[in-house]
Amino acid sequence: MFPRHILSMRRDLLKLAVMVLACSSLAAASATLLLEEPYGKLGFFAATGHVAVYLSGVCADTPLALRPCAPHETGVVISRYDGVGGYDWIAIPLIPYLYAVDHPEDVPLFADAKMVSLLRDRYRRAHLEDIVPDRINGQTPGGNWYELVGSSYDRTIYGFEIETTPQQDAALIRKLNSSVNKSHFHTVTNNCADLAKDIINFYYPKALHRSVIADVGITTPKQLAKMLIKVSQRHPEIGYPRVVFNQVPGSMPRSFTVHGVVESFLKSKKYMVPTAAVCQICAGSVIAVYLGTAAGRFQPARDALVFNPGSDPEPPLDSEDRRAYQQQLQNLLMEDYPVTSGLDADKEWSRLQAGAKTDFDDQGRPMLQMQLDGRTVRVGASADNVLTGSAPPQLTRELLEARLQSELRRKSPAAISRTELSRDWNLLQQVLGNTHQDLTARSTARIEDVRGNLR
Repeated sequence: MFPRHILSMRRDLLKLAVMVLACSSLAAASATLLLEEPYGKLGFFAATGHVAVYLSGVCADTPLALRPCAPHETGVVISRYDGVGGYDWIAIPLIPYLYAVDHPEDVPLFADAKMVSLLRDRYRRAHLEDIVPDRINGQTPGGNWYELVGSSYDRTIYGFEIETTPQQDAALIRKLNSSVNKSHFHTVTNNCADLAKDIINFYYPKALHRSVIADVGITTPKQLAKMLIKVSQRHPEIGYPRVVFNQVPGSMPRSFTVHGVVESFLKSKKYMVPTAAVCQICAGSVIAVYLGTAAGRFQPARDALVFNPGSDPEPPLDSEDRRAYQQQLQNLLMEDYPVTSGLDADKEWSRLQAGAKTDFDDQGRPMLQMQLDGRTVRVGASADNVLTGSAPPQLTRELLEARLQSELRRKSPAAISRTELSRDWNLLQQVLGNTHQDLTARSTARIEDVRGNLR
């Protein structure tokens, strides 16, 4: 057996090697298949999710006109949605696609439905007005356009990278720019996964195809991800580590595990139970297909790096450090402060934020407006402005506690970034110093007034 310090050193060296590999991959051109978990009511009934392709070497002058990226640009996500301006594909820069903001520092720490809607509509008015115009009365239009921006508020996303060349990127740009960009969307024969399959196959012909058995001939996101992993295993020179894009903490419902067609049927009681009651042979066939295709053993987060807005992906926080953070946060939440929200900091802050108004500071970063003692106070809602608001430190503390609790409660340890968690913890420590100094009886009473106004 190796001594504990030797094992720890080996673990740190392994993490460093993975980080170097990740950074080198970001420097080269690549195509990343984005496997996106299902969410909402549609996700409950059909858990196949969504898929798009992120191209690090391809950028866009407009969402419909592609070009090679200039240095320091981060590429675009190309996706297909039904009923968005009548177009077959639309290209959105990576950060807006994930967070509906232009800059990583503008990403909110804790998001609710009102804030997400405002961020999406602000981005639409600034960049997508020609594709998704206002209604006649100037109001926000309906439709599926909202899925083009802010995808990480709705769901967790898994990325599977393969290497590309500038020559391949240029050829794809010519192909897409010269094609008729008109929608012929069809759920069975021409869905989002069919577009992703065609793009990956443009770089590596015949790499991906649909499954007649597992998905009854429908191209699905999970099938493409599984096949791309097999391609990378056969050709390790083109494959890069997987990446997980966390769902942003907040009161938005959490997304579900992604399934294939047969797998969705099998794991849905509302479908499988009646089928088994009427036709046991049919139910047995479904189970046999599921077991034969090894669908349940697919783990998209396995060995994945964690995406950090504005910086390189990194290995996830290990379980030992995660437990240490959880214990420290629990101790803080159990301290005898008059306004402590107990062990449900995220739920308590969700209730407070529901009664607030989302606003923006002079740099365009999100803020929250709350009524406090007859005046309006502003709470910074992003990491860059959370310490600059006019609200008492205790409100800022509760926001950061809610953020940290939500991060540490994630179902998968692979979804926790050490960099973001350390940043959030350091922000909380700064606020704690101000809180202990400024939390007088008067400020406590004022915060209770905020709660009373929101009840």
